[in-house]
Amino acid sequence: MLQTMRWFGPQDPVSLAALRQAGCAGVVTALHQMPVGAVWSVEAIQERQQLIEADNDKQTPLHWAVVESLPVHEDIKKGRPTRDQYIAAYQESLRNLAACGIRTVCYNFMPVLDWSRTNLSYPMPDGSRALRFVWQDFALFDLCILRRPGAEADYEPTVAEAARQQFASMTTEEVQLLTNVVLLGLPGSEEAFELHQFQSLLNEYAAIDAAALRENLHYFVRAVAPVAEELGIGLCIHPDDPPYPLLGLPRVVSTEADLTALLAACDVPANGITFCTGSLGIRTDNDLPGMIQRLGHRIHFVHLRSTKREENPRNFHEADHLTGDVDMYAVVRALVEEELRRKAAGEEKTTLPMRPDHGHQMLDDLEKRTYPGYSAIGRLRGLAELRGLELGIRRSLSDQAAAEKSTLAMLSVDAR
Repeated sequence: MLQTMRWFGPQDPVSLAALRQAGCAGVVTALHQMPVGAVWSVEAIQERQQLIEADNDKQTPLHWAVVESLPVHEDIKKGRPTRDQYIAAYQESLRNLAACGIRTVCYNFMPVLDWSRTNLSYPMPDGSRALRFVWQDFALFDLCILRRPGAEADYEPTVAEAARQQFASMTTEEVQLLTNVVLLGLPGSEEAFELHQFQSLLNEYAAIDAAALRENLHYFVRAVAPVAEELGIGLCIHPDDPPYPLLGLPRVVSTEADLTALLAACDVPANGITFCTGSLGIRTDNDLPGMIQRLGHRIHFVHLRSTKREENPRNFHEADHLTGDVDMYAVVRALVEEELRRKAAGEEKTTLPMRPDHGHQMLDDLEKRTYPGYSAIGRLRGLAELRGLELGIRRSLSDQAAAEKSTLAMLSVDAR
């Protein structure tokens, strides 16, 4: 797999030099400074490429391998009359990215919020810190801080009562911290939504259920995937994180059935998946290796991380990359076998770009300010572990194939 890491641009505390030293050949980035819905110009794209490639003549080359993300405007998600103009802008951005040689574009279709957590600095037994989601804490925010109308129906009575009791004992600082964590904006941003504006954003989805959101997603894909196909771009959706409804908002990219329906909505190779083992692995009903075997031909990008469900399975935290609830050996083996299948079939794109998703804050990074989940050392550890796992699997498969070939040759001689 092509080893990459996410980089949030010139303001990212983790430098391009750090990515290069971690062993990356590809950079996953986006024009985060651009307003959502605006066209990404060729000039802006090339400026970012030049920044990434500035030291390629002196050091190990880096290139912009994946766009993560080219965001989808909320009017498209809501199915508003203005969506066609934003879709046209999205198509133009795809054309400009292709003109600059970028062929993999990740996006998501989560309403209002991107990934959601309740703790960005959860202490692990080894002293590192991880991202965590606690259902009761989220209920506390929803019921006692946001006070969303109708929220009561979304929580078990015991959870709601425990949340209220917990809220009664919290300090003003603790309430503010939880609020800021839940309302954190897109990855790479340290700015949270304003609480007084947030409910109005949720209200705009009051009449949009899962069926309507799914149809709006399929409408979008039917418009942009054929353009991506013409351009040779792999357009790949990121699953919901967490993969279940929150705050009364529907989620429609959470299961294998969701992904299968999306691929069928516009059945062209460009319409594909960002296979995120962390997001999909939160659900017990997602068979990750089986999903790769069945949907692997439409996977364009891979996020490898593992989450660990806690005593309440609604609670989870980010585990080390090779532990947790994800069978990372089986996942990586299935991905390697998919790459080998592509090579045997003579396909043009045989290598999957992969990045170690998230990482514990550890060692010197404990004293540094970094984007949540995107400190350097935790991701370096994850990439090193995943690199070794992939190497071992490839060597094992190669040795197995060689042994089988030798056995067949011996049987052929004996038969003569």
